[in-house]
Amino acid sequence: MSQLLEIKGLTAGIEGKTLLHGIDLTVGAGETHVLMGPNGAGKSTLGSVIMGSPEYAVSGGSILFKGEDITDESADKRAKRGIFLSFQDPVEIAGVSLSEFLRNALEQLTGKHTKLWDHKKKLKQCMEILGMDSAYADRDLNVGFSGGEKKKAEILQLLVLEPQLAILDETDSGLDVDAVKTVSAGIEEYKRRTGGSLIVITHNTRILDALKVDKTHILAAGKTVAEGGAELAGDVIEHGFERYINGGK
Repeated sequence: MSQLLEIKGLTAGIEGKTLLHGIDLTVGAGETHVLMGPNGAGKSTLGSVIMGSPEYAVSGGSILFKGEDITDESADKRAKRGIFLSFQDPVEIAGVSLSEFLRNALEQLTGKHTKLWDHKKKLKQCMEILGMDSAYADRDLNVGFSGGEKKKAEILQLLVLEPQLAILDETDSGLDVDAVKTVSAGIEEYKRRTGGSLIVITHNTRILDALKVDKTHILAAGKTVAEGGAELAGDVIEHGFERYINGGK
């Protein structure tokens, strides 16, 4: 299987403080990887660095996407290459509707004009998958949305933009059981439509139930302390992180 993302010896931090220490991570085309670890392990930092957040500085290692070095590329260029990051706390943008935001984002990514009728048709189809009222398309982006509605709006972006690599950061956080099922259905539909790759950052396995997990990575203190298959995620849920943080003891 061809490699979509290759991270080698990645060291990065913020304001002079190193948060990631020599991370290695390879994601093949169509694969689903899970990042787990205690609070402060570096999971969200890794996702942000892959996306090219200017908040973080890379001091060592490299990030390759489809064989090309993107270590120093800006976030917008990475997005155009096909990388997507959902946020733990999606931002609110007053004065810009959800529909307008997605249409503009799609045009920026593809460099092509999107016909309004075609956009509305696809948007409606995607919203139906997530059980979203079509009226939300005309509301200001995330303004007045509940936590669950914001998370659904993030998955809606995933379905509309169809990136090659999607990084989902705690998408299931704060969601009830029914909302997790709905969001999971959206993620499953993204995989079915695009065959894209996923990096899922999570503390539990509910959101993974509908997905085939290829590899699980456990992070602690900015380092990879364990790797394995889907069974590793289940073991962590049952027994916790301590045994891996302490070297398997």
